[in-house]
Amino acid sequence: MNDVRLNPIRTRQDMVTAALQLIRPLTRCFTPGKARLMLGHSGASYDEGIAGMEGFSRALWALVPMLASRCPEAEPLWALWKEGIIHGTDPEHEEYWGNIGPFDQRMVEMAVMGMALCLIPDRFYHELTPAQQENLYRWLDQINQHEMPQNNWQFFRILVNIGFKSVGRPVNEDRLRRDLDDMEGHYVADGWYFDKATQRDYYTLWGFHYYSLVYAKVMDQYDPDRAARFRERARMIAPRFACWFDKEGRALTYGRSLTYRFAQSSFFAACALADVTAPGLDWGEIKGLLLRNVRFWMQQPIFDRDGVLTIGYGYPNLVMTEGYNAPGSPYWALKAFSVLALPADHPFWLAEEKPYTPPQTFCDEHVRLLLTRDEQNRQVVAYTAGNHAYEHMHEDEKYEKFAYSTQFTFSVVKEAGTLRKGAFDSMLVVKGEKDLWHGRSGCDTFSLTEKEVAFTWSPVDGVHIESRIIPCGMWHVRKHVITTDRPLEAAEAAFAIPRDKPGRRLCDRIATALQADERSAVAHGDMGTAAIYALQGYIQGEVIAPEANTNLMAPRTVIPTLHAAIPAGTTTLVCAVWTDAGDAVPNEIPEEVLNIAQST
Repeated sequence: MNDVRLNPIRTRQDMVTAALQLIRPLTRCFTPGKARLMLGHSGASYDEGIAGMEGFSRALWALVPMLASRCPEAEPLWALWKEGIIHGTDPEHEEYWGNIGPFDQRMVEMAVMGMALCLIPDRFYHELTPAQQENLYRWLDQINQHEMPQNNWQFFRILVNIGFKSVGRPVNEDRLRRDLDDMEGHYVADGWYFDKATQRDYYTLWGFHYYSLVYAKVMDQYDPDRAARFRERARMIAPRFACWFDKEGRALTYGRSLTYRFAQSSFFAACALADVTAPGLDWGEIKGLLLRNVRFWMQQPIFDRDGVLTIGYGYPNLVMTEGYNAPGSPYWALKAFSVLALPADHPFWLAEEKPYTPPQTFCDEHVRLLLTRDEQNRQVVAYTAGNHAYEHMHEDEKYEKFAYSTQFTFSVVKEAGTLRKGAFDSMLVVKGEKDLWHGRSGCDTFSLTEKEVAFTWSPVDGVHIESRIIPCGMWHVRKHVITTDRPLEAAEAAFAIPRDKPGRRLCDRIATALQADERSAVAHGDMGTAAIYALQGYIQGEVIAPEANTNLMAPRTVIPTLHAAIPAGTTTLVCAVWTDAGDAVPNEIPEEVLNIAQST
């Protein structure tokens, strides 16, 4: 049986088995020449041929590390992928991957081939005939001839060029140095890089740090100072990033490219690859952060009936995706398996897996997040001052909600004309007469401390809002001072709660208890609890059942929501929001929370 859900994923051999369980279903999807994997029919911003090449390439993120440590189970798979590489780089073959142009998606897929030249030159290069070596070199060298985005993509060219150095091919050393200097120019402080503009999210970890740690491993003897800097920055960010994970291995659902799923923990695999531990984060804890995340994802319904990863997050879902998500894109997640390049006697594998519990409150000003967790580390909640990039689909939902959680994933808008279609969880939204609902889409100003997040914002012209969010355990207080030149309707929501309990009979699926009155809205059950209580300015509570497939983890949800009528002029709204990873519902609002609300 090839069911990865039955794999305990605790040992090195379990991870090898998981990699095989993920890759083997792909072999049924090869084109005749083995140079592409045709995994589905949904579209992306690039054509179907490039999407097929992408799927082929991304499987190498797990296959190359297995070959590096001489896993015998990888050999039958390597025979197939080797044939595809030979045909895909041969301009005379019908499955040739083609000549690339500026800003070409195929540049992205070259990165793992550069890593392969570094880690397994004997297999990826020297096994080929001289003519095949020349084809591979010429096809990859196109990355040096075209313009690319000035972001993490430059690391793709870096990996290709250090791959060329590893096999004795010529390299433009000046171009390589400039690319490296440009990437270091994206560095901010405390381990954080920015990608585009001010955007800081998972791309710092699975992009900048992952590639820089591969560089550090390969180039230690040639560029020791830079390699040391890359390792030190990884040490600095490791305990900060560990704050994004709860005890079940779930990572904060936040930002773009979430369809890469367990790439969330690939940073820890890269740390192991480059022999990086951090203060307060030893091998057992790094191992636990990686394996728990992979274990969690292997239990989710993220595969189709043939065992192929789907586009989506907690289930197949095209609503939440970006334009660069093709059927093979989710296999970027296989970067988490780079740890398989390590031999069985590496300290990572010899260490006993250990839990890691970060502080209950941590403010990371570089990424504009105030992170909190309950005492049992069952749930991480992050309050954000916004981190907008104005480029990708559903930016507001992915960066601008007031709070993000590992227990309750956020929802995306299908259509902003109604609250049901908008699925506006963890947001305040406003609308004028005959208008759409508008939420936060960037902050005018913001401040962030360990005690609160404050920001000013303008959802539409003529409306100015000053907001404060003050956490108190798993409670938080929200206060908004709204100044508007016209009357508005307003709605403010807690987290979205799953409606369905997995495993229940199909005729008995509702797993939440709902209640609402003029002062509150509550949804609770085995899948978690969220509640929102009116303290000032609201007129009615409601539990909204939004459109299906708007939430990233649960296909059907309910959202506790408060309504308000805002006259022209200045109005103050104050509410208290409660979240629990279980089914606990407070009998009353704690005095501490009320005191916070009164003092804001």
